[in-house]
Amino acid sequence: MNTIIFDVDDTLYDQAASFHRTVRRLFDHPFTDEEIDRLFRSSRKHSEILFDKSEAGLISTYEWQTGRIIAACQEFNIPINAEKAATFNEVYVEEQKEIMLYTEVEELLDLLIKEGKQLAVLTNGEVNHQAMKIEKLGLDRWIRADHTFISGAIGHAKPKREPFLFIEEKLGLDRSQTVYIGDSFEKDIIGAKQVGWKAIWMNHRKRHVPDGAIFQPDNEVHSAIELLNLFKAPQSPKTF
Repeated sequence: MNTIIFDVDDTLYDQAASFHRTVRRLFDHPFTDEEIDRLFRSSRKHSEILFDKSEAGLISTYEWQTGRIIAACQEFNIPINAEKAATFNEVYVEEQKEIMLYTEVEELLDLLIKEGKQLAVLTNGEVNHQAMKIEKLGLDRWIRADHTFISGAIGHAKPKREPFLFIEEKLGLDRSQTVYIGDSFEKDIIGAKQVGWKAIWMNHRKRHVPDGAIFQPDNEVHSAIELLNLFKAPQSPKTF
């Protein structure tokens, strides 16, 4: 592979860590880590559903951001109102300013740069918020600013074909030599495979492939260390 393109959220860093800290700050209930993990997974599920509605202009960004935690709390009968949901989002954004790359991802990026690979980022979300996270992760050490793509700036979001094709044109990509790495089967794997890219599923949440899925990832890993080792292997995504 000549070009490796990464998703950001829950691919390059542990998105659940910020969520855990936010729950601990705002809720008096003594949740276990496992309970917060379940709440996080629910929130992510509802976030993807509501994000699509926001992109389609059916709801506002505010309704997406507050609605995901409201819906997740409702699943587990946790009391929450609109005001607390808004506060939750504000604190969650604040906590995301403390995000850090997985150590193994840093090593992987160093390895790929050393080997002369072209690197890029494609992430869904609002431009300023995603740009903040990209800055906090220090991705400019490896990835040029003009190789960083945010759906809010493109005008289309994953899994639509448009953002992938937009990057193809901008970077002059050879599809057969391009691999995309992301945690969401629906957004990342389907999005990349439908335009002919290779795709690696960073499935560290141990999700299942949806029933009836037409596309399959070329590789599946369950942790950052597995991702690093995949690229170190003799028959790695760099050579398939």
